[in-house]
Amino acid sequence: MSLREEIKKVRPFEVVEQEALLNLVRSADVLAAQIAEVFKPFALSPTQYNVLRILRGAGPDGLPCGEVAVRMITRDPDVTRLLDRMEKRKLIRRSRQKKDRRVVCARITDAGLELLEGLDPIVMQAHRKQLSHMTADQLRRLIALLELARSQSTTTTKDMTP
Repeated sequence: MSLREEIKKVRPFEVVEQEALLNLVRSADVLAAQIAEVFKPFALSPTQYNVLRILRGAGPDGLPCGEVAVRMITRDPDVTRLLDRMEKRKLIRRSRQKKDRRVVCARITDAGLELLEGLDPIVMQAHRKQLSHMTADQLRRLIALLELARSQSTTTTKDMTP
């Protein structure tokens, strides 16, 4: 079904760029909502899952909280509160660096690692289920096209105003 039919838009889109962007946003929303359902039984948000993955990848040294924010898939305007909630659940721990007390470092805990271990196969299965109707070649083309679309992301909001 086309996006126009899906959202019951009567008139054609004004420009093909608009249709492409709205298709991208709609698709991302649908897929993200499905993944969010996977995390519900674990009382975890997709953003929290992303932080756990980042910190697991960082290893035992962890990362400064600002670096965690930079590496996140989706932006979160309040990373501090996000990390507060995760620390309260004992999924991560934070500490000040000895070299520079201004820098707070986040590390994944054993409980966070254990949660991820259990989630890994569930999440991989969900990803496969979401996109299994597409061939590997189609997925590689999609990845390349999305990366190409993002390559222009250096444009600021100010640059877009008339």
